[in-house]
Amino acid sequence: MVKNEFGGLFTHVITRYQSDIADNTDDLALLLARLMAGDDLSSRRTFPGHVTTSAIIVDEALTSTLLILHKASGRWLQPGGHWEASPTFRASALREAQEETGLKQFELHPWHAGADNPMDIDTHAIAARPSREEPDHFHFDLRYVYCASMNDDFMAQVDEIDAIQWWPFDALQPICPRVWRRLRAFKVSIS
Repeated sequence: MVKNEFGGLFTHVITRYQSDIADNTDDLALLLARLMAGDDLSSRRTFPGHVTTSAIIVDEALTSTLLILHKASGRWLQPGGHWEASPTFRASALREAQEETGLKQFELHPWHAGADNPMDIDTHAIAARPSREEPDHFHFDLRYVYCASMNDDFMAQVDEIDAIQWWPFDALQPICPRVWRRLRAFKVSIS
């Protein structure tokens, strides 16, 4: 996807998310306002916010999740980063997961049904980073779920990550509560 195609495709993804997935816990107001204002949300230099993508990595049985200790925030989080031109938003999330974990074998979780619909869109505040000439701003994070084997070797991307580790699945609840809830509901619905 090239940048001039970004706006139309992003609008399509947001519209589908609103109609098919979003619930009363979603807050898309700022994202929709910036989209309506015509901001180039594909550029990390767009403030007050821009798009990021992330990959929630779980084992197939939904007993564990792979988290990274992010250098900039000092927090355990899912792999992710700024959107870069990709054929789909889920491909951007996958690229981030591969770069940050060193894992190569991933399967898009069945919840997505092979589509580019994110399981969650989260707006969160990012503190200013004067060294990068970035003011306080927001990330509009499109979150996709991928399955990986706990037996595969991983290697943290040392310039961005201090550690990487499998955690119990419930470690997702405080980090990505809507993803945690939606995955639990999906697991119950197919049981």
